[in-house]
Amino acid sequence: MFEGDHVRLRVLRAEDAEHHLRWRNDPEVIHWATAGDPGFGPITAEGVSLSVESMLRLVPSREAVFTVEDRADGRPIGMVDYRDLDLYTGTATLGITIGERGSWGRGHGSEALRLLVDHLFGAFPLRRLELDTWSGNERAVRAFTRLGFREEGRRRRAVRLAGECYDRVLFGMLREEWPARPATGGPGTGGPGTGGPGTAG
Repeated sequence: MFEGDHVRLRVLRAEDAEHHLRWRNDPEVIHWATAGDPGFGPITAEGVSLSVESMLRLVPSREAVFTVEDRADGRPIGMVDYRDLDLYTGTATLGITIGERGSWGRGHGSEALRLLVDHLFGAFPLRRLELDTWSGNERAVRAFTRLGFREEGRRRRAVRLAGECYDRVLFGMLREEWPARPATGGPGTGGPGTGGPGTAG
């Protein structure tokens, strides 16, 4: 378990399926987290159950999903993950979704992402981390930048939403660009992508 001032990251549990079901069937969460990607939702209870069962079997040396809890009341408010962790290349890909709308814009997502970055750079000999979002999620773009991620490129017109095309915005961070920070540092910034639903990528 990793704790900040306002949120904690804990291991995924089978009972988290009920929260995933709610988040992945919320049109606003689907919109901001994935630009309406039907691969994220809507989804049936059976589909979520299978997804969570699969997540529970992940091997942490390569990938893992954590539940984000609000420390004030212990409620699950979202999830963060890492995947494609490659010790040879020293890289990993991150994702975050804050599914509870009441927690958007409060900095909880930023703090959760910061805790995940601290964990990965502390536990593994990684040299870079990466994540992405879509260009319509401007608050996520700003929030990732404030956390120290740098825009490294765009896949132009790679995202389609309601008849409009958007870019897929790619971000990266090198180990030397992430100064050591205490696990209980201050809150991050808010908005979709950090304080709001993020981009699982």
